[in-house]
Amino acid sequence: MLAGCWLAAAQAQVADGPPEWTDEPPALSRLLEQAYAAQVAGWLPEAANRYCQAARLGHVDAQYRLGRLFASSPDPEQQRQGIASLGLAAQRGHAAAIAVLEQLRSQSASGMLPQGDPPQCQLTGEAAALALALPPPPVEPEAVPYEVVERYVLALPDNKRRHARLIQLLAPRFSVDPRFALAIARAESNFDAEAVSPKNAQGLMQLIPDTAERFGVRNIRDPEQNVRGGLAYLKWLLARFDGDVELASAAYNAGEKAVERHGGIPPYLETQDYVKRILRFYRSRVHMAPAAR
Repeated sequence: MLAGCWLAAAQAQVADGPPEWTDEPPALSRLLEQAYAAQVAGWLPEAANRYCQAARLGHVDAQYRLGRLFASSPDPEQQRQGIASLGLAAQRGHAAAIAVLEQLRSQSASGMLPQGDPPQCQLTGEAAALALALPPPPVEPEAVPYEVVERYVLALPDNKRRHARLIQLLAPRFSVDPRFALAIARAESNFDAEAVSPKNAQGLMQLIPDTAERFGVRNIRDPEQNVRGGLAYLKWLLARFDGDVELASAAYNAGEKAVERHGGIPPYLETQDYVKRILRFYRSRVHMAPAAR
């Protein structure tokens, strides 16, 4: 019964939403995404272990989520460990951790919280001691989860959210994963339809005039035409490089001829940094066609 209550409480915490879509190292972002997916599925040991790994690497949101998970445990010792982890996140300015601690204090008869150490898994790297007979862990996504991207899109200002929705709508029509297209647009213009680069790349997808003409874009400053041109170019690049996200991204930044000439990612610092950023957003080195969802 107690384990069932803990499971219900832990799953209720998913109202915090999925992790944010950031360009942190993919391995760190993936830990949080896997932990969140496990928590949603009710596999608390896996969720705790992934949160612990990310917390040990210094991720403040992982400290918070681990703290909430443990603080909802029916075991008093694990509750103390959870409060300690929340305290660490609060000390680093995590607003939600501060709010949860204030709520817990208000619910305490003494107005005080029990003291303890954080979960040992966060300190030692050992597996969390959660012996619960729960469902198996979910299948791990190959690219950034849809719900993580959706949280990001919903938080955008109205004008940028409209542009992101336009990309999400049109990308499948070009056989391009909307998440990959959004990663490109985010890195290129941050969804600013008026963006112009020093090299005269323009609009949401930062098309140069030659590329716009090549893919039939008559008005490069029109958001929909710009997106369609960018998606057509991405579709062509993905076909040319057999779905290789790194090579397609490098070609989008430096041109396919540069990639072909160098036999891979060109030795340009800008392009190499660009490819790394796209991988941090998209996570997968292999393009996932929309039909695969």
